[in-house]
Amino acid sequence: MHKDPSTFRRLWKQSFLFQFAVLALFISSTRSVIADWNYVPTGSMKPTIIEGDAVFVNRMAYDIRLPFTTVSLWHRGDPARGDIVILYSPADGQRLVKRVVGLPGDTLAQRNGILSINGQRLSYLPRDAEPLLPAGEAARHRFLTEYLGEHSHAVMVDPAGRQQRDFGPVVVPAAHYFVMGDHRDNSADSRYFGFVERSLILGRANAVLVSLDPAHTLSPRWSRFFSSLP
Repeated sequence: MHKDPSTFRRLWKQSFLFQFAVLALFISSTRSVIADWNYVPTGSMKPTIIEGDAVFVNRMAYDIRLPFTTVSLWHRGDPARGDIVILYSPADGQRLVKRVVGLPGDTLAQRNGILSINGQRLSYLPRDAEPLLPAGEAARHRFLTEYLGEHSHAVMVDPAGRQQRDFGPVVVPAAHYFVMGDHRDNSADSRYFGFVERSLILGRANAVLVSLDPAHTLSPRWSRFFSSLP
């Protein structure tokens, strides 16, 4: 005796919209739990990440989460100092890309743009400008290598900038982090919206997948494709 196919199989065979909905649910679930990408429209992380970059996000770097939520099902680790993370802003819930500077229990301060962590001033060395930045913008800024312990990365500062150059000392609470943008004079970060709860950090940005120049009709920046992030 022939048996009727299941409801799911019947819908799958007969309905393109059902197939599309299942595929969309699978892709969105994968992006929510395993891996994602994040388009960066602003310059708060320059020179490390520039406008038009799309970065790869490892959503399993710190947790396995219930799809479409911030609920952790399996804790795999915690953000490290120097990690570039994707987070929800404590101020308005917007998705941001920032760098972890302070860990739970750290004492942070900044004087004239120089960070100190637990009483130790960070080291800075001059470096060349990011070659893909417009010449006028590069000329207005200073480019430095900042050393966060064993981790080093580029930062850029505007000598004429008016952003917050001094703060603290502040102590990072338990289960919270202090994040900053690498463009220190053009970043809304923990200097303004405060500490970030651990649950609001969604994953770690590991690489630039593709990069399209918004100032030149989205022309590809081939040298940035599949490049790792420091």
